[in-house]
Amino acid sequence: MTKSVSSSIENKQTIAAFFSGVGGIELGFKNTGKFRVVYANEFDKNAGITYRENHPDTPLDERDIHDVTKKLSEVPDANLIVGGFPCQAFSIAGYRKGFEDERGDLFFELLKVINAKKPKAIFIENVKNMVTHDQGNTFKVIREALVMSNYFIKWKVLNGKDYGNVPQNRERIYIVGFQSKEAYDAFYFPDKIDLTNSLETVINFGLIVDERYYYNEEKTPFWDKLQSNIISQDTIYQWRRQYVRENKSGVVPTLTANMGTGGHNVPLILTNDGQIRKLTPKETFNVQGFPANFRLPEISNGQLYKQAGNSVVVPVIERIAEKIDEALRKATNTRIDIAQGKFSVMHTIMHGRFSGQSELVQNVNTTDELEKFEKEYGIQFMSHEDYIRNVQKNRYMDFYNYE
Repeated sequence: MTKSVSSSIENKQTIAAFFSGVGGIELGFKNTGKFRVVYANEFDKNAGITYRENHPDTPLDERDIHDVTKKLSEVPDANLIVGGFPCQAFSIAGYRKGFEDERGDLFFELLKVINAKKPKAIFIENVKNMVTHDQGNTFKVIREALVMSNYFIKWKVLNGKDYGNVPQNRERIYIVGFQSKEAYDAFYFPDKIDLTNSLETVINFGLIVDERYYYNEEKTPFWDKLQSNIISQDTIYQWRRQYVRENKSGVVPTLTANMGTGGHNVPLILTNDGQIRKLTPKETFNVQGFPANFRLPEISNGQLYKQAGNSVVVPVIERIAEKIDEALRKATNTRIDIAQGKFSVMHTIMHGRFSGQSELVQNVNTTDELEKFEKEYGIQFMSHEDYIRNVQKNRYMDFYNYE
């Protein structure tokens, strides 16, 4: 029995996780049965409490990532590095300028880990608007930085209700990168699936909860607006400071981290007995696809709402993880680093803003070599201005550029 368990562990891909939050990404990967987490990093103390409660066997490093990258020898090697870093502004100067930025942008801290550990694959999750942030500059920097670190990458914006069978409208960008060209060619994002899970699968409309979750005439200044607008159990509502917003798509609107700051964005429902209440923290985790046995610690509701809003749709992660595992197992070789040079030539295909792939073709040292490349391939390098213009117009692009 012991030998069998050991063999099973050895066959699993290993993961080092960063910006872990409560461990939603790790949970999605572990749910496949094909991955195990050997290291996780999360700086937020309250998120760390929830993480430890649910992942007791995972070593959790609670240092700031800037401290982690100063001692990367303390981070174990792993087959995959995963994470969803907070999205910050990037300099238009791009990759090389970014490393010199005194702000220490968190993406570049993660990139330091990737470059030092050289995992077989990388997985990054972030907000959909990262693609259009700063007119498209932010994602351009991220994409090029990963490619110039010798990763073949593919990305796609997926909605939780379309790809995770969860009743939440949640669009996120997922970036997957491989050292191996074979794995990259073999990988594809999962197909859409039907939404069969109704609101009732994540929200108990008949549940009697603590008084603090209910709104009523005595304690709610805007009660008249709630009462006149929240009239159906077929939809979910939100109080937006001045008005009631109905989510007419019949699913839960995108959960946000600021649900924990005053609660004004916590979704509202009409209960079976005609009362109006906000979702409980447990229900917000249900909406993210966390399992029923996911435990919430005794910390403030504000922190729990924040953690749910900051987390991921677990079933979407699980479906992508399955595809990553399949691709890695089809690969028979790893990427050989391309010789360094002053200019990095990249090939990118974009199906509009929200889906594409990119790879490093070669590095060269002179402008003469760049001109030679253009002639040999019969192409013209796309300028930064043309790139931004095409991104803003959401066009299909198949182009070469250099940094």
